[in-house]
Amino acid sequence: MSPVEVHAADWNLPAAHGAQAAHCLPDPTKPKLQLQTATPVDAVHVACESHPAVSQGEEDDEHDAMAPNAARARPRAMTRWIMGSTFFLRNSRQNLNGCDSVVDPMTNERAAARALLCKVPQVTVFFWVIKVLCTTVGETASDFLNVNMGLGLKGTAVAAGICLAIVLAVQFRTKRYVPAVYWLAVVLISVFGTLMTDILTDSLHFPLEASTVIFSALLGLTFAAWFTKEGTLSIHSIFTARREAFYWLAILFTFALGTATGDLIAEKLGVGYLLTGVIVLCVIGAAALARRLGLDSVLAFWIAYILTRPLGASLGDYLSQSQTNGGLGLGATVTSVVFLAAILAVVVYLAVTHRDLIVEPEPAQKSGRGAILQVAVVVVVLLAVGGGGYALRSSQLQRQAEAAVSLDHPLGDLSAFQTIAKDMLPLVCAGDWKGVKSKADDLESAWDTAQGSMRPMNPDKWTLMDKAIDDVLETTRAASHTVTASGAAVEKLIAVIDSL
Repeated sequence: MSPVEVHAADWNLPAAHGAQAAHCLPDPTKPKLQLQTATPVDAVHVACESHPAVSQGEEDDEHDAMAPNAARARPRAMTRWIMGSTFFLRNSRQNLNGCDSVVDPMTNERAAARALLCKVPQVTVFFWVIKVLCTTVGETASDFLNVNMGLGLKGTAVAAGICLAIVLAVQFRTKRYVPAVYWLAVVLISVFGTLMTDILTDSLHFPLEASTVIFSALLGLTFAAWFTKEGTLSIHSIFTARREAFYWLAILFTFALGTATGDLIAEKLGVGYLLTGVIVLCVIGAAALARRLGLDSVLAFWIAYILTRPLGASLGDYLSQSQTNGGLGLGATVTSVVFLAAILAVVVYLAVTHRDLIVEPEPAQKSGRGAILQVAVVVVVLLAVGGGGYALRSSQLQRQAEAAVSLDHPLGDLSAFQTIAKDMLPLVCAGDWKGVKSKADDLESAWDTAQGSMRPMNPDKWTLMDKAIDDVLETTRAASHTVTASGAAVEKLIAVIDSL
């Protein structure tokens, strides 16, 4: 049996100077000492707040410690012994002009409180199901707002950013994990993270390689700062505002990085949506296997979390894109509605059953040198495999481009793009904006799919056509689209294609 420290102020202790310890009973108005533990407790160490120093001349006679009427006892570090319901005070000759930290005896009650304060869910199969659904919605919902609603990338980013700020404010104000608030924040942050990459790529014309490097660096810096301040990256220790801030910042960069990586593999390298999803799923499976073989659990979690973004995006693109572009042709609207309904159903189930509530909080264990070494090894392996695969696929595309290029056709066969543009022009003239937007979707998907093989043929000519296609997409999708501006952009694209 071992002593437990408590606040002296929580019980009615006798006032203190000089005399021997007193036999005293707890004040009935103070909280009872109830230790929810199977281990008997035979002593409570009372840790006091700072009091005026006791004169060294005031000696306490330990032999009189059982005197029932003693009225004075030194108020610094005292040991209260529990014998049934009776408390006994013993004195210390130690000068304690400031007490050490206090340990709350309500061990299990503190654990329960900390569980309530944990702001994230338990990592179960439901966690990963909703995560993939959210990433898919992030891809399709951003396309829906950007294209179908005509908000454009910047308008969609502003709308999503405002909604995200509001929901995160609510999330930070909650005292515990609330499924509806938490997962709504994840959906919105997935949309916003996707838009960050899309704006860099489409509006600011950053190469996907540069976007991947930028967001990798930002995520790495976030993890480094988090680990430096807290000593752990475990999401089961999210019960302070600072840790939660680090957590959501890391989540934002994982979505942006996952978008950049997925687009780089599927579009820039011409692998395609379905095969990209299969590749990512295999890497996640390898991480799960490595976890069973000894990989640090926190490291394995973050690897899977990052990679579920391109997995969900590939799934969303595969379902929403037209069949001519390698998809199932469900469209962004249908895909978004179906997946949002699925998310809602799972979240309601979790809110009712509490299946993902953390019952016993995980202690914030400091990661040792072994875990840091594992991180270094994983980073080296990913750089080697990823960099090697990128170089191999790029050289393969270059050889294909050299075989397909000719002086008369520097970008190869452009007949598919010419057909789409010529079909779009009469729709613009007739004011059939629904049909125009449908053709714009086909044009964008076809161009994204072909850029991996076309760009190496002639980068200058590719940039010329890419600019013409961007103008068509921007004018036809604008909220204030006009026949004149859209028709001029389509006619310019047809002229560029004819020149190539």
